[in-house]
Amino acid sequence: MAVPKRRMSRANTRTRRSQWKAHNPALMETKIDGQTVRIPRRLIKAAQLGLVEVEQF
Repeated sequence: MAVPKRRMSRANTRTRRSQWKAHNPALMETKIDGQTVRIPRRLIKAAQLGLVEVEQF
């Protein structure tokens, strides 16, 4: 496991953290109740089972 050689300054730590960005989830097209919707892949099965409302996407 990588271990830092010395303490990193607060400014350098915050600069490094500020560069991190979340990615938008990849949307997949699927048919649910006869209509085609675009939802994240991880929610397709829950949407088909009716556990997730599709209108919020």
